[in-house]
Amino acid sequence: MAEKKDPRLSDPRFTTRIEITVPFHDVDSMGVVWHGNYFRYLEIAREALLKQFGYGYREMEASGYVWPIVDTRVKYIGPVTFEQTIIVQAEVQEFENRLRIGYQIFDALTGKRTTRGFTLQVAVSIESKEMCFASPAVLFEKMGVSQ
Repeated sequence: MAEKKDPRLSDPRFTTRIEITVPFHDVDSMGVVWHGNYFRYLEIAREALLKQFGYGYREMEASGYVWPIVDTRVKYIGPVTFEQTIIVQAEVQEFENRLRIGYQIFDALTGKRTTRGFTLQVAVSIESKEMCFASPAVLFEKMGVSQ
């Protein structure tokens, strides 16, 4: 049974799409993007997404929290190659107890999905260094959603 999407996440600020043209230094000797470089693409999209609702990394730190990634998963469906233009889509999927961001990568010309994945981040208080078991109120405020 498919999970129901939280209706609070229907706001377009909670999804972003960025375009990247694969540079030569990201590929291996076969001209295919080395698997570890996908995480950089996800990071670029994640940063753009968080900025859309005013809670980028500088704002996180100013609010008294850091949000380390505690889990990540990537499914490589098809290769991405040198000079290929890709669209990296990122969307908030969960936010109440952790921040789960889902990703899809598409070929910009064909629209074919090449990759999918997610990252999980949890709030950690800068002052106490303790992990929060629920997302702090500042995240809800920045997102403009009720707790």
